[in-house]
Amino acid sequence: MWSQSAVSEDERLDRAETLGVLRRAYSVAAAQRRLILVALGLVVLSTLITLAGPTLLRYAIDHGIKDRNGRTLNIVVIAYVVVVLAGYVVGRLQFLAINRAGEGFLRDLRVLVFDRLQRQSMAFFDREKAGVLVSRMTADIESMGELIQWGLLQFISAFLLLCLSVILLFVMSWQLALVALVVLPILLVASVRFQRQSNAAYLGVREKVGNNLSTLQEGITGVRVIQAYGQEASYSEKFRRSNRALFDSHMYSVKVSTWYFGLVEFAGIAATGAIIGVGGWLVHRGDVSLGTVTAFVLLLANLFDPVQQLSQLYNTVQSSTAALHKLFAIIDARPDVDEVARPTSLPRRGEIEVREVTFAYQGSDRPALESVSITVGDGERLALVGPTGAGKSTLAKLMARLYDPTRSGDSGITGSVRFGGVDLRNASMKELRERIVVVPQEGFCFSGTIRENIRIARSSATDAEVEAALTSIGALDRFEQFPEGLETDVRERGSRLSAGERQLVALARAALVDPAVLVLDEATSNLDPGTEAVVEHALERLMAGRTVVVVAHRLSTVRRADRIAVVDQGRLVELGTHDELVEVGGRYAALADAWERSQPTI
Repeated sequence: MWSQSAVSEDERLDRAETLGVLRRAYSVAAAQRRLILVALGLVVLSTLITLAGPTLLRYAIDHGIKDRNGRTLNIVVIAYVVVVLAGYVVGRLQFLAINRAGEGFLRDLRVLVFDRLQRQSMAFFDREKAGVLVSRMTADIESMGELIQWGLLQFISAFLLLCLSVILLFVMSWQLALVALVVLPILLVASVRFQRQSNAAYLGVREKVGNNLSTLQEGITGVRVIQAYGQEASYSEKFRRSNRALFDSHMYSVKVSTWYFGLVEFAGIAATGAIIGVGGWLVHRGDVSLGTVTAFVLLLANLFDPVQQLSQLYNTVQSSTAALHKLFAIIDARPDVDEVARPTSLPRRGEIEVREVTFAYQGSDRPALESVSITVGDGERLALVGPTGAGKSTLAKLMARLYDPTRSGDSGITGSVRFGGVDLRNASMKELRERIVVVPQEGFCFSGTIRENIRIARSSATDAEVEAALTSIGALDRFEQFPEGLETDVRERGSRLSAGERQLVALARAALVDPAVLVLDEATSNLDPGTEAVVEHALERLMAGRTVVVVAHRLSTVRRADRIAVVDQGRLVELGTHDELVEVGGRYAALADAWERSQPTI
């Protein structure tokens, strides 16, 4: 069958890039190098053993059977048995060495890529889709498994077997070698054509499979709409067309395989017939021995099989190196928010000062924030309000250094965010995360127990410290009421907990860190009224005595703030208390009025 590994033109690497990727892969596989070299040595030995069989048979015929020398024949038979057994043992050892080295390399590569992903900043995940990254860690690495575990050494083995077979044929008889090689140029041209056609055929199948699955998914998920408008027949016809296109694409791949493998088989039969015919004539003339002709017939398989394997393995090498190239791009990506070489220590407490900050998301035509300056005093509560897309969440993220300010227009001036007088870009990430903690709008839980989920904030925390964190926000009793208490398994994404309980876990994490600054994205906005009161109480206890920056979506939250900053179209347009801003009658007053009117009347 033809190779099911293929790459499109935009994914294909040139020879220099392919060699560069393979060299780097070898450097990454430092821990596996000894096994790789052992596997390579076993491949060479296995190739020599493969060629030894026909050579021994030739000697047995010419010096044992022809000369009626029983002793020589017995020795050759024993040697042949030894070679067969050695071939079996070497083949098993080669298989084990290749797979152990390959799996070890893939294991180390997964860890390396995942580690780099964990260190990337938020801007990286804004640019890259989660599905694409998961595909890199799964499909791309699986694609490389085909190359690393057997493809690359098989490629070397086929190339080595082809070269040594040609040399051995010429050593035995240059006349018969020329006869055998007559069909080789035809096979080489056919193999190049097959490689291109099979690659195009697989890409076509891959595209048609995607289209067919897309049509199927649309038909199932949108079945209510289809039935509501009586379009069952038209969507069935649409699926029939996509299914027919997939069938045609598969049949094209079958045709490609049929002509190529048929040609290889015919070339083998024709070459064998030519060797027997010409060889018989040369034996009759006394130019070659009968054993030589017999060895030639057996060695022909070693001449044609490698050509066929090389044409199929070429696509595998291209596909795998393209996948590896993408993974190296992730490994090489430098975090936009990176660790400084010589960090400055942050004070335990201090004010947050935003100075002339401008920020634009990559690929955006306009800045999300432009020349924003604001100071949040130690222990102050600041509410950020404004319409959707105004830039308030971006400002909060900059205060927590999830992003860094970008240069401001033509002036080239880069703003700064400071805590206690220290630019956050000069602080260590560890110390920064101990001083400023972000609590998201929805609490995310990992699979594991409640205790393990809270301990994510500080892995060294003791059981007593975890319980103290829950006690500080008044949530310990709620979780201890569970049959298994804090050892309750929350399951994937915290599905065993309610939205409010997941948010309490998020607040407990923040309490465990005991930060100076809390950055909140309205931690109660997505909760039901019954749970909201519990989370509000926990949140009030957590905020006590800390600097708080909250992205507010509710008037009740805004009124509890010491000051309110109104952000609109990336600029800070108003700043003051609730009463001051309402009295001014500006944008905040309009927002507050809209919030008031949206409240249900009882």
